[in-house]
Amino acid sequence: MRLRIDLHVHTRDSLDSHISIDDAARRCREEDLDGFAVTNHDFFSYIPSSWLEKTDLVVLRGMEVSARGAHILALDINEEVEMGLGILETVERIHERGGLAIVAHPYSVLRTWVNRREIEAAGFDLVEVANAYQFPYGWMLERNTRLAEELGLPQTGGSDAHIPRTVGRAYTVLEAGERSTEGVLAALRRGDTEAVGSSISLAERLKRDKK
Repeated sequence: MRLRIDLHVHTRDSLDSHISIDDAARRCREEDLDGFAVTNHDFFSYIPSSWLEKTDLVVLRGMEVSARGAHILALDINEEVEMGLGILETVERIHERGGLAIVAHPYSVLRTWVNRREIEAAGFDLVEVANAYQFPYGWMLERNTRLAEELGLPQTGGSDAHIPRTVGRAYTVLEAGERSTEGVLAALRRGDTEAVGSSISLAERLKRDKK
């Protein structure tokens, strides 16, 4: 079955985000997405089990780790990965915890610009090629896609949302065996993914409207 999952969403635990977990869920339903991943900056967020039991969405817990030279999405982990380590060491820590390591927005003006050799040597599992906040969007999408193809790695998309209205602006289409967290993670590990997305507006980038 085909699922649409936004694999890069920041909630208020990121401090620079204005999104509550309920906001993210509401926007996913409005955008006809099947779920999202909570990937806050250097913080492994707690989501109440009571909330998870009630939602009809697939919700993954993870984090965005600030490594030296890259930002890395860590999914399918049960504890935090410390920030400030090198790229290789960060990926190793994620894998030691049984998780998936995704290089986030590898090329994005004024944010990250990775060293290809470091990325190749680190043993990433996937590459985020579509990130709604990457700038300029089209050019960076081409560079990120080329990087993923050269490395032979599956491609993902995520909104990198910090305000509710941008949740779902970019997402990952997965071929999953079931509509569940396990189904999504299995699809990611197999590489049955497709990145879809578009850019946010300048006003959204400046967070002039936080709704």
